Amino acid sequence: MGMPGLADRRPVAVSFAAFILIGVLGSSPAWAAESGSAADIPYGVGKWDEPLGNHRARLVVDAAAPALRASIEWRRCDPDVEKKDVLVVDARNGKPVANRVVAAINRERGEVVFQASTAGEYYVYYMPCNPGRSAFPTARYNPPKETAAADWLAANRLRQGDLPAGEWKKLPQAKVLAFQARTDFDSVYPMEVIATAQEIRDLLARHGGKAFLLFPEDRRFPIRMTDDLPLRWMRTGPAGRFAGKAQPGEYYVFQVGLYAVKGPAKRVAIRPGDVVDAGGKVVVPAGGITCFNLAGRDWLGRPMQMDLTVPEGKVQAMWLGMQIPPDASAGLHRGEVTVSAEGAPPAKVSLEIEVAGEQLPDCGDGELWRLSRLRWLNSDLGVDDELVPPFTAVTVNGDEVGVLGRRIRFGETGLPASIVSTFAATPDRADAPSREILNGPVAFVAQTPAGAAQWKSQPAKLLRQAPGAVYRQSDSQAGPLRLSCWSKTECDGYTNFRIKLTADTAVTLTDARLEIPFHRDVARYLMGMGRKGGLRPEKLNWKWDRNKHQDAVWIGDVNAGLQVKLKGPAYTWPNVNIHYRARPLDMPDAWVNGGKGGCDVIENGDSVLLRVYAGPRELQAGQTLEFHLGLLVTPVKSIRPAEHWAARYYHTGGDSSVDAAAAAGATVINLHQGGRLNPYINYPFLTLDSLKKWIDAAHAKGMRAKIYYTLRELSNHVVELPALRSLGNEIYSDGPGGGSAWLMEHLRTHYKSAWHEWLPNGYIDASIATAGLSRWHNYYVESLGWLARTIGLDGLYLDDIGYDREIMKRVRKVLLRANPRSMIDVHSWNHYNGRACFANSANLFMEHMPYVDRLWLGEGFNYNGEPSDYWLVEISGLPFGLMGEMLQGGGNPWRGMVYGMTNRLGWGGNPKALWKLWDEFGLGESRMIGYWDPACPVRTGRPDVLATAYVRKGRTLISIASWAPQPVQVKLDIDFKALGLDPAKAHLYAPVVNGFQGESLFQPGQAVPLAPGKGWLLWVDEQARSQPPAIDPFADQKVILEDRFAGTKLDEAWSVSLSAKASAKLAQEKGAMVISAGANSYAYAERPLPPGVRAVTCRVNQASDEGKSWGPGLALVWKDGRALRVNLRVEGCFGVDGTGRQIMTGSAAPATWTDLVIRLDDKEIIVLASQDSRTWQELARVPRSAFAGDPAAVRLGKMSLGLKAQDHSVPGPTGRCEIKDLRVFGASSRR
Repeated sequence: MGMPGLADRRPVAVSFAAFILIGVLGSSPAWAAESGSAADIPYGVGKWDEPLGNHRARLVVDAAAPALRASIEWRRCDPDVEKKDVLVVDARNGKPVANRVVAAINRERGEVVFQASTAGEYYVYYMPCNPGRSAFPTARYNPPKETAAADWLAANRLRQGDLPAGEWKKLPQAKVLAFQARTDFDSVYPMEVIATAQEIRDLLARHGGKAFLLFPEDRRFPIRMTDDLPLRWMRTGPAGRFAGKAQPGEYYVFQVGLYAVKGPAKRVAIRPGDVVDAGGKVVVPAGGITCFNLAGRDWLGRPMQMDLTVPEGKVQAMWLGMQIPPDASAGLHRGEVTVSAEGAPPAKVSLEIEVAGEQLPDCGDGELWRLSRLRWLNSDLGVDDELVPPFTAVTVNGDEVGVLGRRIRFGETGLPASIVSTFAATPDRADAPSREILNGPVAFVAQTPAGAAQWKSQPAKLLRQAPGAVYRQSDSQAGPLRLSCWSKTECDGYTNFRIKLTADTAVTLTDARLEIPFHRDVARYLMGMGRKGGLRPEKLNWKWDRNKHQDAVWIGDVNAGLQVKLKGPAYTWPNVNIHYRARPLDMPDAWVNGGKGGCDVIENGDSVLLRVYAGPRELQAGQTLEFHLGLLVTPVKSIRPAEHWAARYYHTGGDSSVDAAAAAGATVINLHQGGRLNPYINYPFLTLDSLKKWIDAAHAKGMRAKIYYTLRELSNHVVELPALRSLGNEIYSDGPGGGSAWLMEHLRTHYKSAWHEWLPNGYIDASIATAGLSRWHNYYVESLGWLARTIGLDGLYLDDIGYDREIMKRVRKVLLRANPRSMIDVHSWNHYNGRACFANSANLFMEHMPYVDRLWLGEGFNYNGEPSDYWLVEISGLPFGLMGEMLQGGGNPWRGMVYGMTNRLGWGGNPKALWKLWDEFGLGESRMIGYWDPACPVRTGRPDVLATAYVRKGRTLISIASWAPQPVQVKLDIDFKALGLDPAKAHLYAPVVNGFQGESLFQPGQAVPLAPGKGWLLWVDEQARSQPPAIDPFADQKVILEDRFAGTKLDEAWSVSLSAKASAKLAQEKGAMVISAGANSYAYAERPLPPGVRAVTCRVNQASDEGKSWGPGLALVWKDGRALRVNLRVEGCFGVDGTGRQIMTGSAAPATWTDLVIRLDDKEIIVLASQDSRTWQELARVPRSAFAGDPAAVRLGKMSLGLKAQDHSVPGPTGRCEIKDLRVFGASSRR
C-alpha cells in the first residue's frame, strides 16, 4: 500500500467508471428531440484515436436505412461549432460513413443525417482535429468537409437548398445512447455541459428582479465556465444554502458562483459570519474565513485586497476556505456569508458544515481533491530575516556592516564609502587579506546648472537589525533638493537601495547620476549591459532598451567584485529565456528618463568609473524621483571543492535511474519532468507514491534525489486549475489561447500556451505560461517544505529561474529547514542571443547564486569557441562563489577541468573516467589553485595555455588546457618547493583517462604537446615511472580492405544515399570522399565488408559542416540492422550511438583531420579517435555481445541518430566535409 493520501492519481474530481445520468428540473426546452435530451443521456469515457477528437456521441440504429436522423443535444461549451467537422463512424468496422450531412448545428444541438448500412452502433465525432504534436503545438480542428454522394443528397432532399424545407425532420431517428470523452481528463461533465438559452430564460423568469444570482457549489464540482451556466445549475438552481462535509483539522474549501444578471456586479464583497457548533460555540471566527478572490498575501508577505467586478452575463467563481479546528466536535456547524455588490441588495448564503471522521493531521494536504492547499496561496513561509546557511550573522560596527567575507562602510549619504572582500584569490576561504573594491565613495550626484549638489547629511539611523539583515536610513539636503537613502543589507552580501530625490521647489537638473569608482586592479573583468563576460573593455557606453533583457552590470575580479542592478519602485522579475518579450522589464522611469538615461564605464588613472546617468529633466515643486538599485558584493560565498568533487550528478527523465546511477558512481540524481515519475511539468503531486519509492531507493544507495520543479509554466493537470483561473490573470499570463485541444476546449481563452509533452499513458501534459510573481509562488514555497518532509525530497533542479531573489531566499530557507541535506542546482541555456534578448545568464541569475549549490551552464555555450576570460566569468561560476558543470555537446573536458568542471552523466555526458581519476588521486583532499591566482605554482608561459593546480601533500594534479588556434608545446614552470616535491625526483605522469587522454610521461622541463582545444591532467609526484608504450589500435592486425579514394569515381562497391530535400552531394575528389549537404541532412556511402573484420578506421575532416547528430563519421552495420557509429559534432566533441541515446564525449578541434577507429575485440568493441595519430582518446566501450558476429557493411558520411537515411525538419546550412583513408583490418596470421 502507498502512503495515506499520496497514491498516484489522475486529477479528476469525479469517477467516470460508470455512466452518470444528468437530471433536469423543470420542463425540457420546446425544441428538445424525442430521441432523448441531456435529461436522460449518460456521460462516460471511451477509447479511440486522438485525431478523431476528444468527444463523441454513441448512437444506436434499430434497422438499416438509406437515411436517418440523429438529433444530438450535445450542449457544447466550445465556440464556432459550425466551423468544425462532424464525422459519423460505423462502430463495427471503424470506417467513416461517407453519406452524411449536418442539417443544423449550434452549441446546444446538432442534427446529423446519415446512411446506416446496417443496424447497430454508430459514433458521431464532433470535434476531430490535428493535434499538432510538438513542444509548442496548436491543435487545428478539421473544417466541415462534404463527403456525401450527390445522388444520395438528391434522393433524400439533403442538398443545401433542400435543408430549409425541413423534410429531413421526417426521417426515422437514431437514438443517442451516451456522450463520451476520449479520456476522463477530457470530459466536460458536469460543469462544462452548458444550459440552453431557453433554460436560462426560464431560470431568470423564476428569479426575476435580482441583480445577481448565487450558486453555492461543492469543491467536487469546480466552476469552469465564465460565459455559460452549466446544466447542473438548472437542476440545483440558485440557492441561499450550502451544505458540505469536513473532517476535524481540515482546511475546508468551497465555492460560491456569482452570475451577474442586471448589469455588472461591481466591487463584489463577501462578509463572513462566525461558524458555530450545535451548542453555539464559535468554531471558526468570521475572520478565519478567507475568500481567495478578494484578499490574501502577495509573494513578499504583504496584505493584498482585490477589486472584483463581474461583467453582465458572466459567471465568477469565488473560492472560500476555513480551518476546521483539530478538536472540532462532530456534528453540524452553521454559519453564513453575505455577498454584496455596489448598488445591489446583499444576498446571504447559509453554511451547514457537517464535521465527522478522523482528525486530518495535515489539514488535508495529502489528498489533492480536498483543495486544502489553496491556503498555501496566502502563505508567508520563509518571509523573515533569519540566517540561511552558510552565511553568518550580519554585524554592525558604527557605519560598517559585515557579512561573510565582505565589509561595507557606508558614507554620510547612505551609499558605500568602502567595500572590502576577504575571499582568497581562489575563493575557497573567506579569511584572506582584505581587498578594497572601491577607489573612493559611491556618490549620487544631482547636477544643476549651478553645479553638483553639495549634500549635508544627518546622522544615519539604524532602523532594524536581525541576524540576516540590517536596515539603515540616511537623509541629506542641498538647497531645495532632499536626498533620502534607505538600504537593506543582507547576510548574503546583497544591499537594496531606495534613493529618493525630492525637490522642495522647481529645479532644473542637468543630470542625476550614480558614480561608482573601482580600483583598476579589481575591475579586471566585466559582464552585462551588452557585453559578454570577460576582460573589461577600455570603455562601455550603454543605453536602455526594453527589447533587451539588460539592467545590470558586474565588474570585478575572481575574489572581489560588485554587481550593480538598476531598478524602479515597481520592479518585478521579468520573464526569462525565450519568454522575455511576453513580460519584459519594467523600464524604471527615474533611471530611463524617456530614453535619456544610460551607463558608461570609463578608465580614469588608477580608477575605473561606473557612471549611471539619468540625463536632464525638470523637477516640479514637491516632485520625487525614486532611484532603486541593488548592489551584490562577490563572491557571495566560498567555493567548496571537496563537496563539489563528491556531488556527482546523474540526470534522468525515466524511472530506472537509481541502479544505473549508483553503478556509475553518481551521488546525486536529478529527475527531469516528462517521464513516468515526474510527468507533469512543475506539478509533482500526482505520482507521489512512485516518487517516494524512487527517493527511498536513492537514499538506500546513499544518493540524494532531486527533481525538476520550477514556475515558468504550469501543467494543465494542476488540480487547483479552476480555482487559479478564477483569480483572473494573477496566476496565468493573459494570451491568445491555442496549444493542445484540451486547452482550447477547457480554458478556451485568456491564456498563453507553453511547453507540451506527450506522455506514455496517452495524456498530454499541456502547460500554461504563468504570469510572473504571484501568490502561486507562495504555494510553491509551501509545497517544497511539504515535499521535503513528506517524501524526503533532497532539493531542486532548476531549469532557469522564474522568480526573483526574494522567492529564492524563501525556497532555500524552507528546503533547508525541512531537510538540511537539500541542494539546489541551476541550469541555464545561454541567453546571450536575439531570442532571449541578450542577457548574460550568470549576470541574470547572480542575485540567486547565494542560495544555489551548483551551476550547469548550459545549452548554447560555445565551449570551443570562447576565450578563457569568458569561461572564467560566464561559465565557471568561480567569481561568484560557485562551481559547476558543462552541458552543450558534453562540453570541453580539458578546458573544463581548469575550472573544476566536467559534464554530467546521463544527459549527453560521461564523466565516469574523470571521476575514477579524482578518486585515485584523492581530489577531495586537495586545494584548488587556479591559473588566475598569483599563488598558482604552475605557469605555462603562454596566455592561451592555462594551468590550474590541485595540490595535496606529496602529489599535485595539474590541469592544462589550450586556447591556442594551432598545436603548441609548452614547458611548465613549476614551483616544486610550493608543492613540497623534489624536482630531481618528480615526474609528470598522464594516466589513462578514457575519452580524455592516453598514458604519457613527461620529465620536468620537457615540452608538453597540446592540440587546439585539448589539454592534459598531469599527476606530479616523486613515484618512479617508466615511459608507457605508444598505443597502436591495430596491433596484431593486418589490412584486408583499403580504399584511398584515388581517382574521380567511387569504387562500384559503394552505394550512395543522399537527401533530396537538402540537395546533398557526394563525390570523390583528390583522394577523399567529399560531401556537401545541410548540417542536419543525410549523405553517406555504404559498402560490404569481408568476413573476419577486427577494426575499421578512416580519417574525417568536418571542415565547414555544422552537423551535430548528423555530423560526418564512421559506422558499422550488421545484417540484422544493428549499427554502431562514431561521428564528429560541430560543438567540438564526438558522438557514439547505436546502443540507445547518443553519447557525447571527447573533444575535437574544428576543421582538423581526425582518425576514427572502431575496434572489435573478443569481448568488447572499443571506439577511439585521434587528431595527431599518436594520442588516442577512448570514446566508448561496448560489450561485444551487443553486436555479435561480423559486421556486414561499413558506412561513411552523414546520417541521423539511429543511422537512418532521414533529415531533420530543419536541414540547416549547407557545409562541406571530407573522408579519406578507409582501412579495414583482420586478424594477423600470428594470432
